[in-house]
Amino acid sequence: MNPAPSVIVFSVLSGAGFGLLAFLGFGAVVPAGWPAFFWWGLGYALAVAGLLAATFHLGNPKNARKAFSQVRTSWLSREAWAAVVTLVTLAPVALSDWLGLGWWRGGGVIGGALALFTVLTTAMIYTQIRAVPRWHFWTTPVLFLGFAVTGGMILAGQALAPFASLALSGVLALAFWLGDGRFAAAGATLGSATGLATLGAPHVFELPHTGGNYLLREMIYVVGRKHAQRLRVIAVVCAGLAPAVLVGLVPGGAGFALAGLVHLLGAFAARWLFFAEAEHVVGLYYGKR
Repeated sequence: MNPAPSVIVFSVLSGAGFGLLAFLGFGAVVPAGWPAFFWWGLGYALAVAGLLAATFHLGNPKNARKAFSQVRTSWLSREAWAAVVTLVTLAPVALSDWLGLGWWRGGGVIGGALALFTVLTTAMIYTQIRAVPRWHFWTTPVLFLGFAVTGGMILAGQALAPFASLALSGVLALAFWLGDGRFAAAGATLGSATGLATLGAPHVFELPHTGGNYLLREMIYVVGRKHAQRLRVIAVVCAGLAPAVLVGLVPGGAGFALAGLVHLLGAFAARWLFFAEAEHVVGLYYGKR
């Protein structure tokens, strides 16, 4: 599928932001004073920046209101509500840490769990789509949560961050490898897509039209194999391997800060591939799969 920059920015930044907010809420780091203002501010800034980026993909600003109205049937609505509730729940804890108010931190645990649930709802938006076999697989929610947890650990300066980074790089490489066979494993063919399989093996005699259209532009994006392989290496190295090394080699907060920047670079590469390599079954109608 054609990667939309707004969705890539949204999912990467909000994932890292909610991951950091989760660790702050759980009390893995309990900063005070201006360090608390910085850490909580960074988490909120990343989460809110990501959510604002998502609005550019709505087309019509009025759709933002509709995104909250289908919570019983839509993972998008659940994501919208979960994000808002998370940010509101964690606000008193952040204020207490900053100003040293000593308020009850139980809300932080609830907010931390909600932050991870928000990331899960984002993943489920794509996991539920059967028409994209590469997404309709267990690796999608695992990777979304893996990026959030790893990014949160790095930004929160956790000692276990290198191990999380290495685990993420392994899962990411496995997801690339397994994803390549998902379309074939789904068994989708032109016959099953048109319902004509019982009559034989149909083939495309002539394309539906001579010009381009929305489906060809958005749903049947094809990325070059060499380009994809290069980006896969960048994603695996930068998202997991390099941050683990940087945390070990560069002492103090500078190592975690540098590792966080490199991790985000890898996250952007991985998320671009997440969309660019997605094969929608609608391509079967146009003889593109």
